[in-house]
Amino acid sequence: MLCMIYCAFYLFCTYIFCKDTDFNYFCDLDEYNYQKTMKQTILVTGGTGFIGSHTVVELQQAGYKVVIVDNLSNSKADVVDGIEKITGVRPAFEQVDCCDLAAMDAVFAKYGDIKGIIHFAASKAVGESVQKPLMYYRNNITSLLNILELMPKYGVKGIIFSSSCTVYGQPSPEHLPVTEDAPIQKALSPYGNTKQVNEEIIQDYIHSGAPIKSVILRYFNPIGAHPTAYIGELPNGVPMNLIPFVTQTAIGIRKQLKIFGNDYNTPDGTCIRDYIYVVDLAKAHVKAMERVLDKEGTDAVEIFNIGTGRGVSTLEVVEGFEKATGVKVNWEYAPRREGDIEKVWADPTKANTVLGWKAETSLEDTLRSAWKWQVKLDEEAKKA
Repeated sequence: MLCMIYCAFYLFCTYIFCKDTDFNYFCDLDEYNYQKTMKQTILVTGGTGFIGSHTVVELQQAGYKVVIVDNLSNSKADVVDGIEKITGVRPAFEQVDCCDLAAMDAVFAKYGDIKGIIHFAASKAVGESVQKPLMYYRNNITSLLNILELMPKYGVKGIIFSSSCTVYGQPSPEHLPVTEDAPIQKALSPYGNTKQVNEEIIQDYIHSGAPIKSVILRYFNPIGAHPTAYIGELPNGVPMNLIPFVTQTAIGIRKQLKIFGNDYNTPDGTCIRDYIYVVDLAKAHVKAMERVLDKEGTDAVEIFNIGTGRGVSTLEVVEGFEKATGVKVNWEYAPRREGDIEKVWADPTKANTVLGWKAETSLEDTLRSAWKWQVKLDEEAKKA
C-alpha cells in the first residue's frame, strides 16, 4: 500500500513539476532515455520504393533514425505516411535525385550525423533495361558514384548495396543452388550489368584505401507486402514485376497476365526463381547495417546471397496465388522475354550462419499479403 501511495505521489509531483520550466529535467527523462536507445542515423536512397520502404520500417523498429532520399520516379510520397502508421515515427524525407551530386551534397550537409547508407535507388526492370540501356547505365551507376564520393567527406562509415542475383547470369547446373562463390557470368540485361559494374566499383574504391566498409546483398525475387497493408509494391504505370501484375489482373485492373515462355528446361517449362518475402528481406538489411557499423574485425567488403533456398516456377507462383487467395487469374503463355534467366535460386547458408539472418515466411503467406495490399488499394481507389 505504501508503495502505491509513493508511486501516486511521484506521478503527481512529476505532473506539477512539468508545468514549471524550472523542472523540465523531470519531464525530459523519458525523452532522454529514448535518445539513449536510439542508434545511428541511416540514409536510405530509394526509401519510398518497394524494398526501401519496408527496410525503413525495420530500421526504425530496430532503433535507427532514418533519412529517406527518393526522386519519386517509381513511387509516391505518401508512402512515408504508411511508414509512420506502422512505426509511429515519421522518417525525414528529401525528394532528391541521387544522380544530382550537388543536391546529394546538400542532403549530407543537412543531416550531418549520417553513419550508414542503404542504397536502393535505381531503375530495376530487366525488360525495360533492354529497351532503355542508357537510362539504366546513367541512373544506376551515376547515383552510386555520387554517394561513394560523398561518404568520406561526411564521415559515413558504411554502405549496404542493393545488388541482385542477376550478377550470376544463368548459373550452370553444378552451381545451383547459387553460393556467393559461383562465377559471375556475363549479364543478360543492362540492369544485371549495372549491378555487376556497381559491385566492382565498390570493391575497387575500398581497395584503393577509401575509409568505408560495405556489405553487398545479392537478393533474389522480393514479393509481398507489409502485414498491416500500409505499404507494399506500388509501381507507377504498368507493373514490370510478376506479383503486382498478378494482383492487378486478379482484381480487374489488367485484362490478362502473360507468362513469358513455357519452353524452358524446367519441370513445367516456365522460369524458376527464388521468391522471398519483402519483410524478411528488409530484416537482412538491418543485420547487414549492424555488421558494418558495430562489428569489428570483419572484411571491408562482404557479399551475401539473400534468398529462401527454394526455386519456384512462374506457373507455380500463379497457381499458388490462386490457391492462397481463392481468386482466379486470367493468364496465358507468351513468347520468351529477352533478358530473362531460365532458372536461379539461392544457397543462403552464408547469410544464415555469418549474418545471422534467415527467411521465415512461407510463399503462401507472402502471396496472401500481396493480395491484402491490392484489395486495400482497390478500396481506397473506390473511396477517392
